[in-house]
Amino acid sequence: CSSLAGIMLLEVFLVLGTVIIYLLLTKKTEGTLPFKEGWWGKGQKPDTEEDTTIRPFKVETTEEELSDLFRRLDQARFTEPLENSCFHYGTNSVYLRKVVSYWKNQFNWKKQVEVLNKYPQFKTKIQGIDIHFVHVKPPRLPEGQSAKPLLMVHGWPGSFYEFYKIIPLLTDPASHGLSDEHVFEVVCPSIPGYGFSEAPHKQGFNSVSAASVFYELMLRLGFNEFYTQGGDWGWLICTNLAQIAPNHVKGLHLNLASVTNMGFTHLLSVLLGRYLPGLFGFQEEDVRRMFPFLEKGLYRILLESGYAHIQATKPDTVGCGLNDSPVGLAAYILEKFSTWTDLEFRNLEDGGLDRKFNLDDLLTNIMIYWVSGCIVSSMRFYKENLQKGLGTQKHERLTVQVPTGIASFPNEVMHTPQAWAQKKYTNIVSFHFMPRGGHFAALEEPQLLAEDILQFVAKVEKEQLWRKK
Repeated sequence: CSSLAGIMLLEVFLVLGTVIIYLLLTKKTEGTLPFKEGWWGKGQKPDTEEDTTIRPFKVETTEEELSDLFRRLDQARFTEPLENSCFHYGTNSVYLRKVVSYWKNQFNWKKQVEVLNKYPQFKTKIQGIDIHFVHVKPPRLPEGQSAKPLLMVHGWPGSFYEFYKIIPLLTDPASHGLSDEHVFEVVCPSIPGYGFSEAPHKQGFNSVSAASVFYELMLRLGFNEFYTQGGDWGWLICTNLAQIAPNHVKGLHLNLASVTNMGFTHLLSVLLGRYLPGLFGFQEEDVRRMFPFLEKGLYRILLESGYAHIQATKPDTVGCGLNDSPVGLAAYILEKFSTWTDLEFRNLEDGGLDRKFNLDDLLTNIMIYWVSGCIVSSMRFYKENLQKGLGTQKHERLTVQVPTGIASFPNEVMHTPQAWAQKKYTNIVSFHFMPRGGHFAALEEPQLLAEDILQFVAKVEKEQLWRKK
């Protein structure tokens, strides 16, 4: 009984503390976000006009790079895990040894390079840096139809490769048993500092910078109106893009919708939502995913966000080690693919990694980080976005007016109920509790995500929702 009283007291303090924080923050406002005109190249910006050529790109690696990788894998030093610790302390090194053995003896990188190169890739210079992107047009179009442009943005520690399983479902839905009422032309860029996009050379490249660069990219490709889709950092970049160009973004589809500015009713719902769900617009599934809030909210965030604190403060320090050791890099990235896919996977010695993914896919993503040497620059994105604190940026105070669709996957680390999302995204036309799946939805459940994107776009098009400004 005393422990129950203690928990209730903690919840009261949690809410009171958050109320005080909220009162220090400003109210949400309508309006658009200014386009961020930056220059992220080395040194001074030249006086000459930027070369806007779009150049074909292919993934290529040398024998020297591969022999260097194998030498490092051969010389790896492992630490014995604690008995029965599974993935509770992070990546379990008993399993990590098996991954490294597979990497050295069975994984065929040259074959995976062919897989990566099966979709057309390009590079173009925007704001002083080379932007890499995959651009896939439909193999065929139904009579009288044109393809709808769709920008898909990945996050950390993912890459453009996350979309390779969903691309065919969107560009050729009929061949995969899906409705071809709407067919897409898909553009998947690498966030600057990730994969094969050049890293910014200047401080300050945040989500608004990335959104501005991708907006320029879409205009350069000739797309004046387009849809956007994202999870992880893709959620924030696509959200910012909808705030910058609401008359150009026809619809915004998200498989993660986090709310960084909490209102008073949000906070009250944390305290009372379990007991009075209807009062706060919660559905049964919201209550199931969110409560008890201390355990499923606060503790979970504290337990799973240590990496974010490091990356938002001193990314280069830990990044140096990861960029120097492929085994360290694999351990760091694989842990996220385990826990963010299903928190219960922490109870398994192999982190449940082969339950939803295969090692070829996981290692291909890791290899993109390794061969491009991008782990440090990818981690800096946390510092650029978070160093000023939550709730301090203009985009956090602005609402999103663009038609929005949200696919809410049950194993996402933090659940955002529609009642919360509605305060930020004022035009939610589709919100679905997905039957299964976690954080890396496009890679883990491509069919489910594709179906949700298709029904969302059908709704927007049918009711011409984006025109109703």
